[in-house]
Amino acid sequence: MKISKKILEKAQHLRQQIEQHNYNYYVRDTPTVSDAVFDQIFRELASLESQYPELIAPDSPTQRVGAPALSTFQEVQHRSPMLSLNNAFDEEAVAEFDRRMREGLGLDQVTYAVEPKLDGAAISLLYEDGVFIQAATRGDGTTGEDVTENIRTVRIIPLKLTGEEIPALLEVRGEIHMRKADFIRLNEKQIAKGEKVFANARNAAAGSLRQLDSKITAQRPLSFFAYGISECQGLTTPETHDGMMALLKKLHIPVCLERDLVCGLSGLLDYYKKMSLARSSLPYDMDGVVYKINDLKQQAIMGFVARAPRFALAHKFPAEEALTRVENITVQVGRTGALTPVARLEPVSVGGVTVTNATLHNEDEVLRKDVRSGDTVSVRRAGDVIPEVTGVLLENRPASAKAFKMPKNCPVCGAPVIRLENESAARCTSGLYCPAQRKGAIIHFASRRAMNIDGMGEKLIDQLINKEIVKTVADLYTLDIPTLSQLERMAEKSAHNLINAIEKSKKTTLSRFIYALGIRNVGEVTAKDLATHFGSLDALIKADVTRLENVFEVGPVVAQSITAFFNEPRNRDSITRLRQAGVSWEEGPSLSTIETLPLSGKTFVLTGTLERMSRDIAKDEIEKAGGKVTGSVSKKTDYVVAGAAPGSKLEKATTLGIPVLDEQSFLELLH
Repeated sequence: MKISKKILEKAQHLRQQIEQHNYNYYVRDTPTVSDAVFDQIFRELASLESQYPELIAPDSPTQRVGAPALSTFQEVQHRSPMLSLNNAFDEEAVAEFDRRMREGLGLDQVTYAVEPKLDGAAISLLYEDGVFIQAATRGDGTTGEDVTENIRTVRIIPLKLTGEEIPALLEVRGEIHMRKADFIRLNEKQIAKGEKVFANARNAAAGSLRQLDSKITAQRPLSFFAYGISECQGLTTPETHDGMMALLKKLHIPVCLERDLVCGLSGLLDYYKKMSLARSSLPYDMDGVVYKINDLKQQAIMGFVARAPRFALAHKFPAEEALTRVENITVQVGRTGALTPVARLEPVSVGGVTVTNATLHNEDEVLRKDVRSGDTVSVRRAGDVIPEVTGVLLENRPASAKAFKMPKNCPVCGAPVIRLENESAARCTSGLYCPAQRKGAIIHFASRRAMNIDGMGEKLIDQLINKEIVKTVADLYTLDIPTLSQLERMAEKSAHNLINAIEKSKKTTLSRFIYALGIRNVGEVTAKDLATHFGSLDALIKADVTRLENVFEVGPVVAQSITAFFNEPRNRDSITRLRQAGVSWEEGPSLSTIETLPLSGKTFVLTGTLERMSRDIAKDEIEKAGGKVTGSVSKKTDYVVAGAAPGSKLEKATTLGIPVLDEQSFLELLH
């Protein structure tokens, strides 16, 4: 049926009215029509779309009711990483941050954009030509989950941007949260329905965001504040963070009204104090404030470190505390084998969260605080997240209170527990067998720099462990296509590819295999040093602490880690099974012959892109020839190998007078 121009214009007018009313109600908090009038306009649009289905578009307000339930979330690769923030818990840390910014920029005073740090869930929103097309959770910062259909139901988020100039592409970063009043009403409804109440607004918001059925999300009163723009195309963007926020506001994307601009350290601390006093009266939960350099060019100068920007800082509020009783102290075994004492508590509400367990960190902390079963203790949520015991009320200690003793054997697998010199944590020695360490051991074993089993992701590993198909890393080499094909999201072709990747991984190097074993304190560099020194795995397994300490940069702690690992029979059994499955490598030269290799004793730094080989292969070739590769240029560097588009390492090498090799010269030297 052909739709007349009059009908099209009417539908468009109704949509614009509804979105404006949504904006007035949810963003400006100043509704201009009654609920009855709003409902009448909404019903009129719904009736029109029912009569003319061709009118229905993804950005129509009527599409906020939710879509059919999903079986799982699809992964989304972020266009740029969603980074976390470094935290500060006192004024000294803030002063240090301000000092670094001033010195890094060469300024006497820096202007900062400041805003509340909302207690919610980070989200990325993508708009094309002003129309909302995708939403993704933060995930691991690089890859998130596609929650587009859930976000469509959040009425405060516009499905279509409003403004005189609309960008061709806009990616917005922000925080999904739940206002305090909405959270209270939600729990009242839960109680009325006889359903479980939520512990706090943050959990309610995060849980609502990750519902596979978006119709459930549509029933939850979620809210949103944008805190930045990660990409904008087709529009000249402001040169400051504050200008970016003003642009978002013009586009009718909600931003926090309590943001501000301040100058210098005094401005930062004054804002922190102001928001701390206002915290209880604000309509949303916050666990601190965020400071960012306002000038975007200055942000670029300061750059990033690890997974956080240097130009920003989260200043957290002091954690809330409460008193309760320790019912028992148990031991939890982590993914790395660390044994952590955990206080099992009488349930207590801390910062709006019901706490039943609190970490005691390690044996030394238990003894220092003298925490015993039966004690009355103060509990806080460190950084408003991890519950911990902060002190004991000794005057309330009962005569029956029991002191804690760290077990000598792992409570999960029974293997011996050791505590290395200068380490605070006691650890299970059965890294390849212990069920508590199983997932971590397999993830590490299959990782790219270890056995490099392409396709062996965390979700697949979860399935293999949960179905008890894989109990140790050796079981990976018993997998077959029929077994894999029965798993979720694993079609026959994917199963074939994974089996091929497992088969390919059987041919490896000794250093990679040592690294893949996940021995405590043995990283890639130490694994290569061990492979070079001993030449064979059997020689390494037989080595005692004294012989191990003869290896370059292997001290008593690393030597004890290695001997403890190989002294555990179940670890040796897993290694035997791996070798029987066909995992093999070329035995390298022993220490007695290493000095005859062409690059013996030479230190290299690689920079830029090589045409004939990857940087990893170049690194392996250098090490096979007796050389060593480091990540930074110093006076001890013998050669810098420079490929296409070299970085600052080339400039430093030139300054220090270190020989620079192009790819051809490098290959000639290598061979």
